[in-house]
Amino acid sequence: MFRKAAVPTVSNGSYLQGQANGKLSSRDSGQPAQEGKVVLKKKVTLLRGISIIIGTIIGAGIFISPKGILKNTGSVGMSLIVWTVCGILSLFGALCYAELGTCIKKSGGHYTYILEAFGPLPAFVRVWVELLIIRPAATAVISLAFGRYILEPFFMQCEIPELAIKLITAVGITLVMVLNSTSVSWSARIQMFLTFCKLVAILIIIVPGVIQLIKGETQHFKNAFAGNDASVMGLPLAFYSGMYAYSGWFYLNFVTEEVENPEKNIPLAICISMIIVTVGYVLTNVAYFTTISAGELLLSKAVAVTFAERLMGNFSLAVPVFVALSCFGSMNGGIFAVSRMFFVASREGHLPEILSMIHVRKHTPLPAVIVLLPLTMIMLFNGDLYSLLNFLSFARWLFIGLVVAGLIYLRYKRPDMPRPFKVPLFIPALFSFTCLFMVALSLYSDPVNTGIGFAITLTGIPAYYLFIVWDNKPKWFRKLLGK
Repeated sequence: MFRKAAVPTVSNGSYLQGQANGKLSSRDSGQPAQEGKVVLKKKVTLLRGISIIIGTIIGAGIFISPKGILKNTGSVGMSLIVWTVCGILSLFGALCYAELGTCIKKSGGHYTYILEAFGPLPAFVRVWVELLIIRPAATAVISLAFGRYILEPFFMQCEIPELAIKLITAVGITLVMVLNSTSVSWSARIQMFLTFCKLVAILIIIVPGVIQLIKGETQHFKNAFAGNDASVMGLPLAFYSGMYAYSGWFYLNFVTEEVENPEKNIPLAICISMIIVTVGYVLTNVAYFTTISAGELLLSKAVAVTFAERLMGNFSLAVPVFVALSCFGSMNGGIFAVSRMFFVASREGHLPEILSMIHVRKHTPLPAVIVLLPLTMIMLFNGDLYSLLNFLSFARWLFIGLVVAGLIYLRYKRPDMPRPFKVPLFIPALFSFTCLFMVALSLYSDPVNTGIGFAITLTGIPAYYLFIVWDNKPKWFRKLLGK
């Protein structure tokens, strides 16, 4: 079921994604495309690249993270500083990934870069954690926000039952899985429509907020730094919430082989997208505080809905609908992109061979999508939103910090590697240090959830030796694995 890992290679072309028997062919084989094979072409233009990044970033984060950041910073002013700093840090990280994407023209994102820099063991651990923790927890977090906002118009005068939220969330998760299993074309079309809905949802909040500022509604900004002092233990959790809201800038690197002129379009798409998102996020939070006080925001279950109810009257019913569609778009985009990582990992021999197979008629990554459904459901029904956020953030930022540290290592290990786009060395140094520092502090801030994440991450090491390195497996063990 698991195969011996192949030697990592770098490819500049698109890869073959299916053939008559439904198995993913190796793009490194050097064989020309034959009849019956489906080839992914370079169809991601600059505009589509920007749409992928913005469409994946803007999701649940901007609508659920304000509460987590304010709670852990203690004041309006400090929360706005954290939002701005998280945007700048995310831009730094995105620039590092832009360099990696232009010198390693291979899909797979984090997994591929760790494989190239540090070898198969840490790369296997990365994809192991993605499969067991990061993607199921991230999907559960986004879908919980989807469930809350989609039910909000029906429970305007009372509290939404938690069971109802989780049940409608389970329906939403299943719908996303079915969509990604049924049609790649429809998944892409719906993603474009949902990206438009995201921008509308943001503008619906920003424009009334700007009007409020023009009217002089600035009372909540007076003594902006008054309140509870931010603690050293709370700041990493605040940054986790902020960085979660900005996460998604790395998804274009999952489809590097499909980007037109990647040397130019990847850096441009990343820079343009991050500037738009950072400005939009900061203005959205400013808009919230023109109408909602810090205490009211902490008590609110759905910040965007509370804001809309104060200013828009009956039109406020449209806001939760747009927010729910925004969250659905992030769910769809995340599942769509991460399947590329599973494809590449399976091709390298680090995941079961079945995950590199696609449906022979629909040309969708059916096994790679369906494998996430039971794990996501477990996360959904066994954790609340903020504990899940801390749970997944530990593993995610640990490995993103490792990837950017790998960029520095590759500068010395492979100095002759072509680098069409190159960032100053202080940017990856600062970003990787910040990520690893946040990860270390979070072990003290939330030892239970981060400790569980750390323990599951460590299980990847024995799993690597058991499934990948150990060649002389007994017959009963091979039978258990399906061989």
